[in-house]
Amino acid sequence: MAWRRHLPALASAAAGINEASDAWDAVSDSLCDADGWPLDDEVYADGKVKRDAEAWKHAEVFLDHGPEVLAGVRAAADGPDYVEGPISDDLRRLRGIDTTLLRAEELRHEWDQIMALMDGSQPGSLQLYQERAEEHRNSEGWHYAHELSYQGPALVRVGEYLADRADVERPAQTERARVALTRSTPSARGVSPASPPVPPASHPPSPGRFR
Repeated sequence: MAWRRHLPALASAAAGINEASDAWDAVSDSLCDADGWPLDDEVYADGKVKRDAEAWKHAEVFLDHGPEVLAGVRAAADGPDYVEGPISDDLRRLRGIDTTLLRAEELRHEWDQIMALMDGSQPGSLQLYQERAEEHRNSEGWHYAHELSYQGPALVRVGEYLADRADVERPAQTERARVALTRSTPSARGVSPASPPVPPASHPPSPGRFR
């Protein structure tokens, strides 16, 4: 279960997305009038830019570590896990995570292509285009980060549960294998079965004496 080593990073990333969202929610209302319109468009836009940038940074952690964990979770989960039990609800929450990760990865690939095309630009132009491209990527990526804000914790909970279950089951399986091996192997201290008696060699009868 090598995928379990990625769980702490995913847990931290999920928390980071939620923190970025909560920080924006805490101030966004105060930046708007009673009808919900921004009091200052520039200040409001800057707040969203900051939220999107922070959220995307954590979403990329899911792109780096999430697919391996997701594949491991699906290999370790049993059929009954999807029907009932402590992780059934979280497994259902993961049904759309493939699409989320795929679309976010496409967005990152698009960003890489843009950066490659601008590689030969003048330093001043490059910085300007890069900032605009980053804002566009982060703004588009907010939707996927928001999806991961609840799909991500579900993936972490399922992964931790299955990893803990494997830790409990592995010693039991090892013990059952040891007992089975002991039963199938003759004890070194036991008495070896006696060898069957060797029949005496037959000899031709001695010739009789004639008087």
